[in-house]
Amino acid sequence: MSTAVIDNKVRQVVSNIRNLPTPPIVFHQIQKVINDSKVSAGQIAGILSEDPAMSVKVLKLTNSAFYGLSREIESVKQAVVIVGLEAIKNLVLSASVLDMFKGKDIDQDFQEKFWRHSLAVGFCGRILARKVKSRGMIDPDSAFSGGLLHDIGKMVLSCFLTKEHKAIEDERLIDQKSQTFQVEEKVLGYNHAQIGAILAETWKLPQRLTEAVAFHHCPQLSESEAPVSYIIHIADYVAKKTFYDNDEQYLIGELVEGVQEYMQVSNEDLDTYCELLREEYLKAETFMKMAGIS
Repeated sequence: MSTAVIDNKVRQVVSNIRNLPTPPIVFHQIQKVINDSKVSAGQIAGILSEDPAMSVKVLKLTNSAFYGLSREIESVKQAVVIVGLEAIKNLVLSASVLDMFKGKDIDQDFQEKFWRHSLAVGFCGRILARKVKSRGMIDPDSAFSGGLLHDIGKMVLSCFLTKEHKAIEDERLIDQKSQTFQVEEKVLGYNHAQIGAILAETWKLPQRLTEAVAFHHCPQLSESEAPVSYIIHIADYVAKKTFYDNDEQYLIGELVEGVQEYMQVSNEDLDTYCELLREEYLKAETFMKMAGIS
């Protein structure tokens, strides 16, 4: 199913938001040339050099524990050669997203929980993309970006649709049996995944990432045969199972029926991914700082 099925009401809601954040020009420039087989590391570095602040962030992330390189990378061109074009594009996207909502009037506790969970899902998505091969190869860096972005609609609700966000929070206090997206649908008639998908479309992100955001609660609706949507759905579950406190257990929910069979992931695998995520998440410090949390 395409994201085109998203109700026009939701599209209208998002289109009415003023000053909605957008990725920097450099991201769109890189995305435009990335699929050109003749593009060189020097050309990508040249595009990045037009945004010095982004160049610094890319170097910081490349040299962070996220990649665990044995030597320090000193130039953007070198970073492109070492980690690859697709990875650089996803690093630019990740750095952009982490920076977009800084300075907004957001509850600090919400913001910290949001980014910690989003990063956990990103890290877990990266793990799953490397481990789960039953439905074809999925780029780990794309899976990370999908995880980082999966709940971005919640941030839009918190920043720009404050009355709606408050109504959802109030209903959540009463209804502690339903999942958050179900409470949103009950209160608003739409959910954060739909808002996030429209945002991803507006940003002209690749279809696989837009689908991952749109369908992370219902991956069976995704059109792709080897969808990132399934990976992010499982990663979301694993991240909650790994890090949610006892008083948050009701928020974990269940995997959609048939997902484990489709992706050939056993219960034992899920337990293993929880342990791997605990280890990998120790590498999140650089991302945390970019998001303004520690």
